[in-house]
Amino acid sequence: MSHQVCPLHLAPEQFTCDKEKIFWTLAFFKNGRAAKWSKNLFRQEADTGIFPIRSWTNFEQQFQSQFFPVNAEADAINTLEGSSYYQGNQTVDNYLDSFLILASDAGYTDLRTLVVKFRRGLKLNVQSQIATMPFGRPADTDLEAWYAAARRIDQAQLANEAFQSTLWSMTVTPVCSALARPTPFSVLRPPPAAPPSIPPRSLCLRLHHPVEYPWT
Repeated sequence: MSHQVCPLHLAPEQFTCDKEKIFWTLAFFKNGRAAKWSKNLFRQEADTGIFPIRSWTNFEQQFQSQFFPVNAEADAINTLEGSSYYQGNQTVDNYLDSFLILASDAGYTDLRTLVVKFRRGLKLNVQSQIATMPFGRPADTDLEAWYAAARRIDQAQLANEAFQSTLWSMTVTPVCSALARPTPFSVLRPPPAAPPSIPPRSLCLRLHHPVEYPWT
């Protein structure tokens, strides 16, 4: 699930009915499991003609059961002890968002433990650059410094990848286009003619050897 702030506590005067309040809240569910849950609710409405959640109280109950299970702490601890929470192809910002939720749900407070977990989940090249920084390397108990360093390196790498991609397209595309496009001369100019051949008799005359033909 992609976690985001959900405005479950709203001023009653902002909405005329519970359904309006529910629809407004669901508009914020745009990613991950939240988006799938919202889409499923509207699919049920399309199939039956009735929205499956009839009141705001019922919406809060279903929301709690869907996204805040009773064993959330145990689930978060198990996740952090495994490798499924690793950064992978995510940006550092997205990875950090999910890591902070997991750390909070797991109840981890020891800074050294949190740094170890965060560092272990980072891409290998990102964590290696931070760990081998000659100056300004974050302390193993400075969680905020690790967050900041990981963001800087990730953003620098993304910017470099974008630059290299642009540079490659600028250098390769014109060459390919030139090779693929025929020039006017290659289309209009006829192939060179073969050199004229010398008749056998003329060649013999040049060598002062007259040729005797059987019919003469």
